[in-house]
Amino acid sequence: MAAGEAVTLQLGPYAGCVGSHWWGLQAAAPRGSAELGSGPLLRAAGGREESRTPRLIALELKGGVGSLGRGAACPEAPAAWRGDVASYVEQPAAGGASPRDRGRRTGDASSDGKGSSGTSLQDASSAPAQLDVSQDVYSGSSMQVWSDYLNVQLHPRSIYVIQQYNHNGESGRLEAFGQGERLLQEHGCVEELEDRLHFYVEECDYLQGFQVLCDLHSGFSGVGAKVTELLYDEYSGKGILTWGLTPVMHNMGDSQKNFYRLMNTALGIVHLSSHSSLFCPMSLNGSLGLKPQPPITFPYINYDASLNYHSSAILAAALDTLTVPYRLCSSRGSMMHLAETLNFSGRKVAAVWASVPFPAVYGHSLPDVLHTYQQDLPWKLLSSCREQNVSCCFAQSVVLRGICKEGHISSCPGKQPTSPLHAFETAEQILQQYLHAVFPGAFSTFHVLEQPCMTRPPYPRFFSPLLTRQGFLLDKPSSYSAAAVESIPVLTSLQSSSVLHTLLYSLYKDLQKLNTRRWASFFSAGVEQADFHEAVEALRTLSQCYETGFGDDKSEDETDSD
Repeated sequence: MAAGEAVTLQLGPYAGCVGSHWWGLQAAAPRGSAELGSGPLLRAAGGREESRTPRLIALELKGGVGSLGRGAACPEAPAAWRGDVASYVEQPAAGGASPRDRGRRTGDASSDGKGSSGTSLQDASSAPAQLDVSQDVYSGSSMQVWSDYLNVQLHPRSIYVIQQYNHNGESGRLEAFGQGERLLQEHGCVEELEDRLHFYVEECDYLQGFQVLCDLHSGFSGVGAKVTELLYDEYSGKGILTWGLTPVMHNMGDSQKNFYRLMNTALGIVHLSSHSSLFCPMSLNGSLGLKPQPPITFPYINYDASLNYHSSAILAAALDTLTVPYRLCSSRGSMMHLAETLNFSGRKVAAVWASVPFPAVYGHSLPDVLHTYQQDLPWKLLSSCREQNVSCCFAQSVVLRGICKEGHISSCPGKQPTSPLHAFETAEQILQQYLHAVFPGAFSTFHVLEQPCMTRPPYPRFFSPLLTRQGFLLDKPSSYSAAAVESIPVLTSLQSSSVLHTLLYSLYKDLQKLNTRRWASFFSAGVEQADFHEAVEALRTLSQCYETGFGDDKSEDETDSD
């Protein structure tokens, strides 16, 4: 039995993209798996096991939910849900309907959740939404908002539309941290959020805690700051894992947007980490600072960095694997236990490393694969730091999934092992020995499971032709297309390491260079100058928690000279 249930809060459009893929990965997993259960995150709608919905509260902007098809919000049994199901019909703008907002959508109710202000209440079908899985969907050209590739049903109380701000357009945008904070100080908004939280919490047999997926680059960082503060105050002792998400940024030449992004990111990291059990920034950006860096590349994925549909899918695969420790059916741990293995000595921020897919060669054993990566680890840093090497790891939680037990056989009986790794028989022993050799002195927990990460539609078709249907590497391209890759092995590490000193201190130095008097509009949204300077110093203090005493002074000097 898993340790308990978790409630997820999804704050912002890009968080919606990651979340939509994440729910799809869970829904595609085999039912009744003896390894990885969906129980902590998915719930039986109205008691029906065949119709499972996320324990989800999604805050979105007006016009940002898109065209949720009929049935995308599932009506509950009367005992669980006594209200109607809203079908939200938005009037087309002058000149016709936009490509995002087409047709009737179920579940995109007004901000009060009762169908007021331009909504039409109708009976909604309980059939699951049907997705177009044409080649156009695979390429992502038609994917405008996260609901375009949502393939699970949502509870009618899941979506909360913020009517004060627009998803698109040049005006009415949720741009600044202060706007988001002020939004969550309004009585009506807080009351609505608390009602939805109580609904999900009360139905849990045992609440592990909360997962917060939050856009870090926009005003949603301020929303997240207030949401995590509310959770911290009202649910003391429960785990709060917060994932700060940033899409691959473009048009970095716009100085105002660049400044707002940096400020939102820095303030978000400070406030979200202070009220979370653990805070983890995730992005395929090469940097979160002022200087643009190329996005992260992967050897066996050909993704388009300009498409949120693509970049969010990679982050979702990593997230689905990182959260395994408290979702395993056999696990006695919880998300609080996971956080406590990493957040000691004030280290409330963790870095994410991932190999998507893990480069397991078809027909080779696990020791064969790991033995080839003794120096150059087979994963990429997904926390937007120019430093891609781990100089010092304090603690980590490692998950390897999608490796069959037959692939663990290391060497034939009676033959001399070709490496120390080949002397062990089980995957757990092999991974433990590998981590001990690569990260001597680090506190490492690890999990190995056979269940792979499922990548069936609507997951993007962006894999290398060198992969088999199960995501294993071939010596030459396969005879079938990348669309045939149905699952992949994945390796992830959630780390407390010195790389976070580089990330946090670089942001601190970027903030030091700014002339904040040029950007009075940002502070007029609700952030006081004194509070800002206090947050900047808090960022520096946080970065010092990850110093090792070996070369940190040098790295700071180098940052100063950039």
